[in-house]
Amino acid sequence: MGVFKYSLWDFVFICLGLLFMLLDIVLDTVTVVAFYQEKAYASLGILLLLLLGSSGLVQAFSWLWYSDEDSPRQTRVEKCLSPGLLKLFHVLQLGIYFRHAGVVEISLCNAGSGVSDPQGVAVSLSHDLSMLRLIETFSESAPQLVLMLTIIMQSGELGPVTVLKAIGSASAIAFSVTMYHRSLRAFLPDKQKQRVMSSAVYFLWNLLLISSRLASLALYASALPCFIFAHFLCSWAVLFLFVWRSQTDFMDGPCGEWLYRATVGLIWYFDWFNVAEGRTRYRTLLYHSYMLVDMSVLCALWCWKMSTDPPYFKIPPWCAEIAAVSVVAVYILGLLLKMMYYMCYHPNIAKEELRGAEECRVGQGPTRMFSGDETDFHLQSATYEDLDVTDRSAPAPAIKHYNKRMRKLAENFYS
Repeated sequence: MGVFKYSLWDFVFICLGLLFMLLDIVLDTVTVVAFYQEKAYASLGILLLLLLGSSGLVQAFSWLWYSDEDSPRQTRVEKCLSPGLLKLFHVLQLGIYFRHAGVVEISLCNAGSGVSDPQGVAVSLSHDLSMLRLIETFSESAPQLVLMLTIIMQSGELGPVTVLKAIGSASAIAFSVTMYHRSLRAFLPDKQKQRVMSSAVYFLWNLLLISSRLASLALYASALPCFIFAHFLCSWAVLFLFVWRSQTDFMDGPCGEWLYRATVGLIWYFDWFNVAEGRTRYRTLLYHSYMLVDMSVLCALWCWKMSTDPPYFKIPPWCAEIAAVSVVAVYILGLLLKMMYYMCYHPNIAKEELRGAEECRVGQGPTRMFSGDETDFHLQSATYEDLDVTDRSAPAPAIKHYNKRMRKLAENFYS
């Protein structure tokens, strides 16, 4: 198993993620105030439910991972708080910022020592952050975009600028999924590293699938707003049952696992997410068939409503039909690009070949332990070439450090 490498680009993406998170809070606050001033209390209530629910869900996962005995806190900034105080910070919705601070601390220590994340701590922490961002994307950003598109359609203000804003928001969601894919790539052997083109194709087919799915939901919600909640609950129940039948094993405790399964059902409402080991070809085919049928029904109901009793403005029936067919056609195009990705760019390798499958060993020599009172860290995952070792024949202690949760997801995705 090779050493996990934490590049400068990884650090840049983490900092940008934190910056965009803070910017998102500011924009959400502005939107809440705007809804209140416009007396759009229904939209305000839905938006607050999405914001608070998503934040609570992300903080719950973060706290459960901190509570895992096999995943101890690795950085001084995380260790400075007692378990009770750390739990309180998560209740106050501030826990995830300690994870960002931990990555920044490790990155600065690496930069000062001249060694590129020998322990793999920064990579492990960044993997958790990518998973938390993925959860936040589909529990907040995706439904929030559906809400905004619904409001725009009901107001009839569907201009070029509005369309570009919607495409930009959908692109941000697809970018979050692509960054999750980038985290999974860290577990590939060096010889199996994927090219930049694979990420571009991955981003594009996710953009097409996600944008068409969100558009179909927004069309249906704009014509039949009261029924969208029933549609979500029924669809989520079916998808949750599907996740349960997949026998996932992601979290350590049973309560955490059920929360994870419920969250995957929420993600599947918008996009596919690998959660089980082995080949998922038939499960993926069944899922996308279900999505196609569901989207076709939603678009057909919107066409019927716009032709018989338009709730906000009249459009020619042929325009409604073209719009509905286009949404479904974009989804099919995304499926074709997804097939191209799996045929041309996706490496199928055994899970034993992934990084983290074996225990790393280091030679004897001077080591530096990283604790709450010290500024250095133990050179755990370094190879012999990375260390100044005089006796390489001495027995080496077995060690390993990798994000076990993300490795499970990498096994599901690549094997």
